[in-house]
Amino acid sequence: MAKQIIIEVEECMGCGTCSELCPDVFGFNEDEEKAFVKKPDAVDEDCVEEAISSCPAECISIE
Repeated sequence: MAKQIIIEVEECMGCGTCSELCPDVFGFNEDEEKAFVKKPDAVDEDCVEEAISSCPAECISIE
């Protein structure tokens, strides 16, 4: 089974760091001021790991 990138949207602070670091994987909903996953099965693990470690809300994970 493939890994899936998850954002706990309720926990997201809306800082936009993940979408700045990995714009191909993460997007930002301006209306809700929350990040979302554009590609839940993205393969750029280095970029995703950097987004996970940079997230101040610690709401991004890979399952």
